[in-house]
Amino acid sequence: MEPKSIATPIILRSRAWVSVVLARLRPRMPVRRPSVRERRLLQDCGLLRRTVETIAAGLAAFDRSGRMILSNHQLFEVLDLPRGVGWAPSLGDMLMRQALRGDFGAGDPIAQVRERTEAFYRPQSSLPERFTIGGRTVQVRLRPMDGDIVLAIYSDITDRKAAEEKLTQAWVDADLGNRAKSEFLANMSHELRTPLNAIIGFSEVICEQMLGPLGDQKYLEYMHDIHASGMHLLAIVNDVLDMAKIEAGKLELRRTPIAVGAMFDESIRMVSERARSRSIRLTVDRLEAETVVADERAIKQVTLNLLSNAVKFSPDRGRVSVRALAARDGSFVLEVEDHGIGMTAAGIERALQPFGQVSTPETRPQSGTGLGLPITKGLVEAHGGSMVIESAAGRGTTVRVVLPQPDECLQAPPQEIIERAVA
Repeated sequence: MEPKSIATPIILRSRAWVSVVLARLRPRMPVRRPSVRERRLLQDCGLLRRTVETIAAGLAAFDRSGRMILSNHQLFEVLDLPRGVGWAPSLGDMLMRQALRGDFGAGDPIAQVRERTEAFYRPQSSLPERFTIGGRTVQVRLRPMDGDIVLAIYSDITDRKAAEEKLTQAWVDADLGNRAKSEFLANMSHELRTPLNAIIGFSEVICEQMLGPLGDQKYLEYMHDIHASGMHLLAIVNDVLDMAKIEAGKLELRRTPIAVGAMFDESIRMVSERARSRSIRLTVDRLEAETVVADERAIKQVTLNLLSNAVKFSPDRGRVSVRALAARDGSFVLEVEDHGIGMTAAGIERALQPFGQVSTPETRPQSGTGLGLPITKGLVEAHGGSMVIESAAGRGTTVRVVLPQPDECLQAPPQEIIERAVA
């Protein structure tokens, strides 16, 4: 027994020595460091993962077998699905969970999953907005990719849909209110004008002293003031009613050939007294187009409004020019130019708004309702035309109105057109 006890440690020591020798003789495997390309690839993958996770929408990519190969945390929040560590549900799992809780409505869950899986892989397929059982509205967009991979984007649009519904309702309410206002003013035309016409008519009788002279000259002055105030108020009422008709779409046009020269003469005569009091010269520079086919009352109001504005904002001893031109396409062009205070771009935009005022009381010789240009623009657009304002502060204003003309009127002489209309 003694020799065995001595030999055992020797054998163990020999084995340990052999192991050490073999370990030293075994070739060492070198530790390889990643290349620059591999490091960049790792960085790009990390950046891609962080980008996917920061996107507000839920993302999921599925291969042809329905296996999820990419997702972000927003996917599970938008679809209200549980997310376990290392759990990547398949497309069928996701759809089945939603079907079982009722996201797709009543029906057989298996049939619903089969139908939606087929639609998911259909070329250029896109699923409409979906309402989840939790009250969310989810929009699903599908983007086919190379390798039979489909990228699904799930966006929670609940807040946006609610805001759109509120905005739509607000537009409806505003439109109803504006329409009711416009219809009220349009229907009140007779009620508003009748008492004003009576005031103007009776004051005119007294001013003319048709029934005999007045006892006191002061009474005559008062009657002139009453008549002037009535005429001014009637003009304001007419402007408001015209604007209401334009906004309500109740403006009726009767197009007839109109002699432009006679129309200019009449419009200039109506503003001549105001221009003469401030030594403003009114001229017709060019009269290329002798006739225009339009609604007579509307085109006269357009011309009168533009001339009144030009005189109002012209300096004393200034000049206002009016022109009638023929465009190359046969359209009628009306231009009114002044050399007054002018307007900036912001001023032009404001002047085209109803009741807009563009100048200060110090630079505005006369007050107004701020409806002249909006009414003019509405009347021009009702004819299918356009109005352009060219202006600069301190350099005057040119307003150009373009009215398209019927083809048959472009081929007949102007006098023949007028005679045909009269007949």
